[in-house]
Amino acid sequence: MKISDVGNQPCSVARTLSVIGDTWSMMIIRNAFLGIRRFDDFHKNLGVTRHVLTDRLNTLVNEGILHKVPYTETQKRFEYRLTEKGLALYPIIMSIVHWGDTFMDKGLGAPLDYVHETCGHAFHPVMVCSECSEPLSPKQVNVKVGKGLYAYHSQTKTV
Repeated sequence: MKISDVGNQPCSVARTLSVIGDTWSMMIIRNAFLGIRRFDDFHKNLGVTRHVLTDRLNTLVNEGILHKVPYTETQKRFEYRLTEKGLALYPIIMSIVHWGDTFMDKGLGAPLDYVHETCGHAFHPVMVCSECSEPLSPKQVNVKVGKGLYAYHSQTKTV
């Protein structure tokens, strides 16, 4: 299988990674959550080449994760803002942050603290069941075939 075909699989992980699975895309999304919006600011903060940054920003715009908003009329310069689809990536970013803070901090501690504005406390993200609000662990979750897999296979059958 070619890497370009990964997004066509009947797998939510593969489909998601086909859009946001490269390092630069995730770093751009992280920076967008940190309030960075302009091309030059992404470029300066990330140190990525202009060509790669342009490519990744275009992909994120085309996929509906970011949208371009003009901030000057004279030179048609744009800011890149998270869409609803982009904002929905927040739990993924926070899970990656928590994993990195736990396992990749080299004993130095977390480089950033995240504070919940409502209660004023620093927090660690916790994944909970949408139905009962109990914290989830991998040992407590069973996986069953969903209707999307059946639909995928019925569409790909050759006649």
